[in-house]
Amino acid sequence: MKRHLPLALVPAAALAALPLVGSTPTWVTLTVAGLAMGMMIFIMASGLTLVFGLMDVMNFAHGAFISVGAYAAASVLIALRADMQAPSLAANLSAIVPAVAAAIALAGLLGWFFERVVIRPVYGDHLKQILVTMGGLIVVEQLIHVAWGPDIIPLPRPATLTGSVLLGDAAIERYRMLAVVVGLAVFAAMWLVLSRTRLGLLIRAGVENTEMVESLGYRIRRLFVGVFVAGSGLAGLGGVMWAMYQESVTASMGMQVMVVIFIVIIIGGLGSVGGCFVGALLVGLVANYIGYLAPKLALGSNILLMVLILLWRPRGLYPVGKS
Repeated sequence: MKRHLPLALVPAAALAALPLVGSTPTWVTLTVAGLAMGMMIFIMASGLTLVFGLMDVMNFAHGAFISVGAYAAASVLIALRADMQAPSLAANLSAIVPAVAAAIALAGLLGWFFERVVIRPVYGDHLKQILVTMGGLIVVEQLIHVAWGPDIIPLPRPATLTGSVLLGDAAIERYRMLAVVVGLAVFAAMWLVLSRTRLGLLIRAGVENTEMVESLGYRIRRLFVGVFVAGSGLAGLGGVMWAMYQESVTASMGMQVMVVIFIVIIIGGLGSVGGCFVGALLVGLVANYIGYLAPKLALGSNILLMVLILLWRPRGLYPVGKS
């Protein structure tokens, strides 16, 4: 019962906001928008919480993977502009699929480079990890300016994902609905891999006792490198989703969302994928409700939420290693 109590906070927050908002259609619109924002934040944060939970690495360069993924996708989407603007879902997908693949591939490649060159020498030392990865984030941001230029790149959404659909009297943006579906798919895939596959078993066993797993003949270090690359690829996917949500791409977009990402990870419990998921949904919902009810408090709503959660559960909603 206690295990599912934090999860109940999501519907509880939504229901508590209903009488405050007053209008049911407005509440539905805000709720879907909050869930969509939460899902996009989860996609961006999931890679970082995966790497921290399994490899104990504090990677402040995670924002660089988000930005690089967004720029890689933008390059493909701009080249396929005609397919993006076509009023056909098939044509839009013919542009979106290679763009997402490019984002995941380039972000994953950058993650592999970071693990091999930047992070490997500082395993086990969190202070050095923070310093070198923060430096890496700044360097990558400047390299983005060199490769793509300093100007903001407009990134209109595909034609079939613009506009809204009516749910009763509530207007729901198509893109927000897609974000919810993609976020749920990513969470389900991560949960299945980590808890229901042999690969997930090896990863979790390697975290608990690396020497024992290696003595059985498994190359756990290579597996951990794969985890780091996968986490970086998820950051790239999150960068694509966030860029199309904002309809623009900037070199600093990854750094700008890192504060929210760390708030989500702290709320959920450091290293907990499930906690990250619940924390992201709470942050998305609270930010939208507060932004509507009291716009001046919107910027501080995430920090206030984090403080309240930590006063209740100092180690987060689902601390790793506790049931």
